[in-house]
Amino acid sequence: MDVRVDRDRCLGAGMCALTAPGVFDQDQDQGLVVLLDPHPPEDRHAAVRLAAGVCPASAVTVAEHGRPTTA
Repeated sequence: MDVRVDRDRCLGAGMCALTAPGVFDQDQDQGLVVLLDPHPPEDRHAAVRLAAGVCPASAVTVAEHGRPTTA
């Protein structure tokens, strides 16, 4: 799994950090997404997929085996 974030799209809602805290965080200045682990272990994949799905700005992209699954 490859995870990417688009900080330009991020609204700072924090859903990603709440859903997958080991993979995402928010910066202290603007509250925007910070990607902590672009290649999370398999036991976090479901949480990362959920985080991508609940992001109101679609700022999280998940690709598995080189194919984007969430934009």
